[in-house]
Amino acid sequence: MSLRQSIIFVHRWLGVVLSLLFLMWFLSGIGLMYWDFPSVSHEDRLQRAPALDPSTMRVLPADAAARVDASEWAPVVLTTFDSRPAYRFGGRGRRAIVYADTGEPQREVSKAMVDRIASAWSSQSIASARIESVDDVDQWTLQVRLNDVKPLWKYSWPDGQQVYVSQASGEVVQFTTTASRWGAYVGAIPHWLYFTPLRKHGPQWSRVVISTSGLGTATAVLGLVIGVWMYSPRKRYRFNDLATAIPYRNWKRWHMIAGLVFGTAAVTWAFSGMLSMDPLPAQRAGGTTARRAGESLQQAVRGRVPLSAFAAKPPANAVRELAPLGVKEMELTSFAGDPVYLASSSRESTRVVAIDATPQLELDRAQLIDVLKHAAETSGGADISVLEHYDRYYLDRHGALPLPVVLVRLHDSQRTRLYFDPKTGRLAGSYSSEGWINRWLYHGLHSLNLPWLYAHRPLWDVVLIIFMTGGAALCLTSVVLAWKVIARTLATGTNGTMAQVAGNESLTK
Repeated sequence: MSLRQSIIFVHRWLGVVLSLLFLMWFLSGIGLMYWDFPSVSHEDRLQRAPALDPSTMRVLPADAAARVDASEWAPVVLTTFDSRPAYRFGGRGRRAIVYADTGEPQREVSKAMVDRIASAWSSQSIASARIESVDDVDQWTLQVRLNDVKPLWKYSWPDGQQVYVSQASGEVVQFTTTASRWGAYVGAIPHWLYFTPLRKHGPQWSRVVISTSGLGTATAVLGLVIGVWMYSPRKRYRFNDLATAIPYRNWKRWHMIAGLVFGTAAVTWAFSGMLSMDPLPAQRAGGTTARRAGESLQQAVRGRVPLSAFAAKPPANAVRELAPLGVKEMELTSFAGDPVYLASSSRESTRVVAIDATPQLELDRAQLIDVLKHAAETSGGADISVLEHYDRYYLDRHGALPLPVVLVRLHDSQRTRLYFDPKTGRLAGSYSSEGWINRWLYHGLHSLNLPWLYAHRPLWDVVLIIFMTGGAALCLTSVVLAWKVIARTLATGTNGTMAQVAGNESLTK
């Protein structure tokens, strides 16, 4: 058997094994452009939270922290829990809740409290809900560490809402609707291979995704090699008594045409899809410099201050100053060493409330730049500017990332870029040259998240759908040819298959 026949043989049988999977991946990629896997975001929590009532907020933050010995814990957020104002201290690892109306620590979450939380989230009566205990991972808790949230209760209402509430914390950990579930079945579940029996075994799922996308990359590369090898610019083949550049007829002909047109896209999408699993050591390490630099500058902007500093303007007074905003959450933090409240009613509606000043839409931008410039001196200095539009390292096709931002370009060997939101002082994004694999080989190739496309939607949608449809057409012809190979093999047995593989349906030169 010649080298060309061997390549065709390997490509054909890899296509038999993978064609249906890759057809599903291309089609579900279109769905994933518009429907993601259901999850509970911070914006979802804000949207469903009641506004803070200053008349019920009688406990100062320092006194609340003393009740649970959390004076040094961060972050500190005033919000609601079970419809009562409450301070939340700490994050992962250690956290505590103290009610701001009585100073009573939240100790145990009762089942009645879980019922109230689920009912408030869905705005539905608990009497009409079907209630189940979740003892094993199901389709919608695949991204939840189940042992951390048990006991976990699932509430299902006739209108399609499903709310998962952890009795360990009293938090809503998952929420789905009929529409979000159908969207996931169209997009994320088939595209990510989020099928419960496979996905709940994380290491095995990871190996399956990496191996299949890696084999798919090899299959597409071999197909391109075959296509270029067999293509004849001088049209040495004959088809219906006419000269042609392609030596096949019927489905093979269409497969080769689709491969020549969309084969490169198939290679890049299969390869970049594999990179979504971080299989490369350099990829897993990428971004470490940016994260460390970001944490350092974040600490300079929003360092810790004693909670007693907020007694000069108690949280209730800050909420009263923002009565028209309908504040639902306030973070107790600092800016340049001075205590401030960061108040929010939604992602877009935020205010900065200093202890000795009236509420502002954002931090003092000039002062923010000065703080960042001074903090960056320990890293060799930085160029600092205000970015009004997304750039190639800070972009979001949904427009959810904040703008404008203060861009800090450090003078380091990794060309680190840090983006700070002047409304909150939070680090909104970061990039260093360590992360080029994720930025360009994964996101750039797999999602085509290029600034000139993102800024001119629906151009991005049109381009991506064209390539996805072309890839699906290529895979559809592969499915048909795979079925023909299987049917022929079953009918005649495997004897002689390798000898026939390069000649079936080919034209005479």
